[in-house]
Amino acid sequence: MPFKSGFVAIVGRPNAGKSTLVNTLVGRKVAIVSPKPQTTRNRIQGILNRDDAQIVLIDTPGIHRAENVLSRQMMDELQHALEGIDVLSLIVDASTDFRSGDRFSLEWIRRFKGPVFLLLNKIDKIAKLHLLPLIERYRREFEFTEIYPVAALTGEGCLDLVNGWLTHLPEAPPFFPLDQFTDQPERFLAAEIIREKAILATREEVPHSIAVLIDSFEETEKLLRLRATIYVEREGQKGILIGKGGATAKKIGTLARKELEEILGTHIFLETFVKVQPNWRQNSSLVRQLDWHRQLEQLSNYQDAEEV
Repeated sequence: MPFKSGFVAIVGRPNAGKSTLVNTLVGRKVAIVSPKPQTTRNRIQGILNRDDAQIVLIDTPGIHRAENVLSRQMMDELQHALEGIDVLSLIVDASTDFRSGDRFSLEWIRRFKGPVFLLLNKIDKIAKLHLLPLIERYRREFEFTEIYPVAALTGEGCLDLVNGWLTHLPEAPPFFPLDQFTDQPERFLAAEIIREKAILATREEVPHSIAVLIDSFEETEKLLRLRATIYVEREGQKGILIGKGGATAKKIGTLARKELEEILGTHIFLETFVKVQPNWRQNSSLVRQLDWHRQLEQLSNYQDAEEV
């Protein structure tokens, strides 16, 4: 059987289930998951390896109208995700009504000229009789190549979806080693896991205001030492994150450390600090530091300059 390999970008509105689907298909966590929208800020590649294929899945920020420096960067990430892909997949929450945000998503995907799949997610939350009218509604709006009902959380319909993607991928050798599951640097993954735990531990007003930067990453044979700063925009948010007697901050650190030890396979000493950076989402310098693609480009340029 010929080996197939290619790139599939998964796009959709915030909280439609993009990251959950990627994690389920890869078989391990490569993107943070939260019930709160807009948690993915960078395009993230998860790698699905099979005996007959390698599918590079590109998780993306939710499609939305940009309102500040951070959200503009997120939409830039989304645009870059379309470059060099073989299949575009629009995932929608089948358990919610069709709204203006869904129409905006449909307008956005028209810029891609290749095959476009529609993924109706969360079918485990609706009666099956509601699926056909929803499919017809989307068919009237856009000529999708294929439509797949799925439940990203349980895996229902996911095997059929993967096989559907494979019919549109070229015969090619793998792009990554077959034991690799993501292209994310460990520093970025650590920052994202800490941010996920902070999001889950705080109230509605805090999540979009949270940024995490890794200040130091010192790896030895037996221990990984991490120092991370959690940035928020207001003193009140800092108090929420720290909690009474530091209880919330301790909980965030403990949960993050345990998950990172499981993912990275090493003992971790983690220190976290909470700082206030007013209006950081409008701060171009800080927002650029959150983009690990740009960090790698800068490191590469620095190394090239040293070699010269």
